[in-house]
Amino acid sequence: MNIVVEKQPKCVATLSVEIPAETVRGERETIVSEYARKARVPGFRPGKAPRTVVEKRFSKQISEELNEKLINEAFDEALRKEELRVLDFGAPRDVTELPDGGMRFISTLMLAPDFQLPEYKGIAVTVPPLEVPEEDLQSQLENLRERFADFNDIEDRASEMGDFAVIDYHGTVDGKPVEEFLGKPAGYLAGREGFWVKLSDEAFLPGFASQAVGMKPGDSKDITVTIPDDFPVEDLRGKDMTFATTVKELKQSVLPDLNDEFAARLAPGKSMEEITSIIRENLAGERKRKIDDLKLNQILSHLNDQTDFELPEELVTYETQSQADALVRRGVEAGMSEQEIESQQDEIFASAGQQAVGNLRTNFILQEIARNEGLKVSDGELVNHLAAVAQSRKQAPKKFIKEMSRAGRLPSVRNSIAIGKAIDFLVENAMVTESAEAKLDD
Repeated sequence: MNIVVEKQPKCVATLSVEIPAETVRGERETIVSEYARKARVPGFRPGKAPRTVVEKRFSKQISEELNEKLINEAFDEALRKEELRVLDFGAPRDVTELPDGGMRFISTLMLAPDFQLPEYKGIAVTVPPLEVPEEDLQSQLENLRERFADFNDIEDRASEMGDFAVIDYHGTVDGKPVEEFLGKPAGYLAGREGFWVKLSDEAFLPGFASQAVGMKPGDSKDITVTIPDDFPVEDLRGKDMTFATTVKELKQSVLPDLNDEFAARLAPGKSMEEITSIIRENLAGERKRKIDDLKLNQILSHLNDQTDFELPEELVTYETQSQADALVRRGVEAGMSEQEIESQQDEIFASAGQQAVGNLRTNFILQEIARNEGLKVSDGELVNHLAAVAQSRKQAPKKFIKEMSRAGRLPSVRNSIAIGKAIDFLVENAMVTESAEAKLDD
């Protein structure tokens, strides 16, 4: 069998195969003999029909099976001979029967990236201490108080910082409604009625709350704020935006005391001490998860910075579309309209493309580490994992595993488990330094 592989940029290779006539005849003979042994032909007992009759009756099936077998054998030999790591063999084209009875075809292969791993053991990472800071606990308790606060009407004074104002407003930029200025939907920036805003520096937009101080129900005022340079809507950065604002109501929050009576409202039968202990445990678990994520992010960032390689364009395109679809779904769930999503299409695909490249690079690096360290996934591990997934979905494990097998998804699941093992390996072998200066993402 004559096999020629021509590698090209972007993880593509052209595979040209020529199969000798004797190989084709031998495989055809094997297939025809099997059909002759099993075929049921009217007028003949099973296995007794003449070969010429069998070949004529099943000509199409024999040819299809012969081509499939020869092509698969050629792919297997190409893997062995060229030591290729093929992601997709592609659809064979220009399949030709040669005058002497041989066969020729061409296929475009998608190859896994070829790169050298940097040193991945003992990567230095810095994380905050595992112990839950007291201020985090107090912040959670204060959030609970705020969630269960009562709101009393303020009628005898003007608004102060810390009050809640119920307002109607609409925004303009350079004298134009925000949506007209932007040429696209502006969401909450365009305006709202009956909008609750806490008069604090962190609420709404910087500078808004301080200008609303001193207003009473029924008062109207134009409040102008300068949009910060890190604002998500790029066209508004640095712009002065004016909100025509009317205060409809003022409210003052009355926070409950942290006592057993309050605890009973949260969980009947529990004391405030028990509630506090539960919150601390939950915070500890969440903090550990965030610290583990921080370790992994630092490790992966280091590996990506130290590694550069091309990616298959087809994979990048597919992953970009997948990421864009996910961004759109999250936008819809967050209340974005179809017009808002359409107006941000370019930004969505730019973000999706960056995420796609990052994801693919990381996956290939982790796969290579798993292969380098011999982190394999046994059949037992695969079955146990699938059984756990089936149980979480309230499906019968055997049926679920069969469905996954028929869909050809077992290799990707096995690969995902191997990547998980590579992640555990990297974290376990990292050089971890605890520092009070290190911060966790919110």
